Amino acid sequence: MLYKDLVRVYEALESTSSRLEMTDILAELFRSSDCAHIRRIVYLTQGALVPDFYPEKLGLADKLYLRTLSMATGAKESEIRQLWAQEGDPGIVTEKAFESKRQTTLFSSPLTLDRVYDSLLKIARSEGSGSQEVKMRLLADMLHDATPVEGRYLARIATGRMRLGVATQTVLDSLVQAFASKADKPAAERAFNVTSDLGLVGEVLCQEGLEGLERLHVIVGNPLRAMLAERLPSPEEILERMGGRAMFEYKYDGLRVQAHIDGDRVKLYSRRLEDLTGGFPDVVKALSAAFRGKSAILEGECVPVDINTGELLPFQEVSHRRGRKHGITTAMEDYPVRVHLFDCLYLDGEDLTCLPLPDRRTALTRCIRVSEDVRFSEAKVLDNVHDVEEFFTEALTAGCEGLMAKSINGDSVYRAGARGFLWIKYKREYRSEMTDTVDLVVVGAFHGRGKRGGLYGALLMATYNSETDRFETVSKLGSGFDDATLAALPEKLDRYRLPQKHPRVDSRMNADVWFEPAVVLEVLGAELSLSPIHTCAFGKVREDAGLAIRFPRFTGVFRDDKEPRDTTSSQELLSMYEGQRKK
Repeated sequence: MLYKDLVRVYEALESTSSRLEMTDILAELFRSSDCAHIRRIVYLTQGALVPDFYPEKLGLADKLYLRTLSMATGAKESEIRQLWAQEGDPGIVTEKAFESKRQTTLFSSPLTLDRVYDSLLKIARSEGSGSQEVKMRLLADMLHDATPVEGRYLARIATGRMRLGVATQTVLDSLVQAFASKADKPAAERAFNVTSDLGLVGEVLCQEGLEGLERLHVIVGNPLRAMLAERLPSPEEILERMGGRAMFEYKYDGLRVQAHIDGDRVKLYSRRLEDLTGGFPDVVKALSAAFRGKSAILEGECVPVDINTGELLPFQEVSHRRGRKHGITTAMEDYPVRVHLFDCLYLDGEDLTCLPLPDRRTALTRCIRVSEDVRFSEAKVLDNVHDVEEFFTEALTAGCEGLMAKSINGDSVYRAGARGFLWIKYKREYRSEMTDTVDLVVVGAFHGRGKRGGLYGALLMATYNSETDRFETVSKLGSGFDDATLAALPEKLDRYRLPQKHPRVDSRMNADVWFEPAVVLEVLGAELSLSPIHTCAFGKVREDAGLAIRFPRFTGVFRDDKEPRDTTSSQELLSMYEGQRKK
């Protein structure tokens, strides 16, 4: 397959914001492609080379890419830097550099999909002494043979800025449309949710159809997509939804982890499928010592703890340990953690995700020996409001956020990658005053004035609507930022900067700068109100209004552990608003 054929599809995807059109375009691409290429096409279209939990990541530093582009085109680096300052998009910069290309192309051959993929993979895997030169040579060789439009997409994927606006769900729908039927969509979704590998799902669908999908199962080493909870404002509503009885457990204010244990090897993954193993060697050691079995997949919460008092500490403390490559020993001493396990998804060759929660909990207690560093989540089966409220108070006193209510009925399976009422969050009483924080996604920004001149003065924040797969605006956020955070925001956000509004962002406001929905912030507001300009749950309460957070304030916490789709949903805010109206 020639790379130009894939590029034509990318141009078509960029020309539409319609999810249905995107689905049709991709489905036709998959149908017309060789099965051996499906996996690579899926990864590249998502701006990746491998599944999220693999270590290989693209994202050449801007300076390195500028040098490479200068090498490939013969243009002066100063000219490239000037173009970069003007455009900000490496793809557009590359196209314009090609227009004035000074290097004479004597011997070139059309780029193939395989060459592009293999070269990019070598770039991602190259490290150590001389790696920069290797990366530059491989990329320059491809740019040398590329057309301007091919160069546009090579540049974007190499620098980690692909951003076609194609959601994972859209790719999955396209694969089902190409190789199966609508009735097979749940099977495809389950296969993806238990393997977290959309390329694998696509390849199997193409080669083996539905029969092949049914053979995909939980694999130790492949993190499952996390099961998520809904939110309700009172124990009365929770018990009613749960059939009058449920297991209530402490909702710890920590870092959710999924532990994959295979013999002596332990791997830790975050809710976002990030490999956390290197930053938590103490947790690896503790789990290895506590486990009794051959292999398992366990879920729990890494909770920061005061080793002198045993007191649980806020999430911010454990967040200092994420993403570290150096100073691990010091970090362990400064920010000690304890693991509270709450689920067992796989044990000694048996997939437990289709079993009810009580069976999974029994398996968990059977394979773990409790220690100072590894414990089970505090949990009780309760059937009345008084006992729930008492346990809730106990949880808050212990330093937790509240409670998780979990169904113990026969259908209480582990629904990987799904949000639903089998699990329900109960954090605090919802009044007109927002006493509970929410997690919101940055989708845009506004230029600062006065003291904030040259910086971002406010951010446009959004919730995720799981029904429409869109991000809906809910507030402008300008409070709660200290000077250091304000100064660091451009570096944190500008890697996600877009020339126009992201196709999955629903906004009636015109931001000065638009971003790919990627960065998640924890926010506390005064109350929820109706707004004619914000799109969160628009039309659900009143035909001409959505929901807005009044007087929002940044708590100082970046929720790097959460994917944008896992943040506070539009449906949750609507539930909170309706709860406050009842009071």
